[in-house]
Amino acid sequence: MHIRVERKDMYQFKSRVRYSEINSEQQLTLPALLDYLQDCCTFESEELGIGVDYLAREHVAWVLSSWEIRIARYPKMGEEISVSTWPYDFKGFYGYRNFQIKDENGAELVRANSVWVFMDTERMRPVKISDHMIKVYRDEITGGLSGEWGDRKVAAPDDGEKKEPVRVARFHIDTNHHMNNGKYVLVAEEFLPDDFVVGGLRVEYRKAAVLGDTLYPVVTVGEQSATVVLGGEADEVYAVVQFLRR
Repeated sequence: MHIRVERKDMYQFKSRVRYSEINSEQQLTLPALLDYLQDCCTFESEELGIGVDYLAREHVAWVLSSWEIRIARYPKMGEEISVSTWPYDFKGFYGYRNFQIKDENGAELVRANSVWVFMDTERMRPVKISDHMIKVYRDEITGGLSGEWGDRKVAAPDDGEKKEPVRVARFHIDTNHHMNNGKYVLVAEEFLPDDFVVGGLRVEYRKAAVLGDTLYPVVTVGEQSATVVLGGEADEVYAVVQFLRR
């Protein structure tokens, strides 16, 4: 069930962490955490009348360019949480959006920043954000979260260890007929060392993978971070995922 909060500058829904969303330590998994964030902004768009069907009719889409997510604590099985989101700026064809996950006492568990590109899906190119979109979001825009965020671009290391290719399957695909944003992280996370506890991550999405594409992972592990480059057959890069060690 999703609800609007009383404030005009934030969308929020409440949930309870399910058994199907946890790992062996009874904590919310990283892919499930990303799903909550994506679901939150999708719910907001649907309630505002500019959701999946509207975007399809207008032949436009919001394409995620980058995430930066900071995790203070992973919620546990059965825990009540609230997930919130709000846009805080628009520039040209870029939209900027923050997210938070809090526990039932209001303590912040997760904060995130994201950069989105407004796309013409017929020409497959970025376009200026429409006046209608700006008008609809006008009452939702508020200030961004405090603190500094990294650049939307994530550096890809020059070297690394090549891993077994991963073929894009049907369960990776979303309503845009591309590999879902969270599924890149799901794939990349499998290459982390067993003792690597993720305290945050940055993701840059460079090219949309589609059904049948093959991802060629290259992994670089350092003391404080691990970077997984998910590339293609012809030197293109689909995504760069940088995990930050807790």
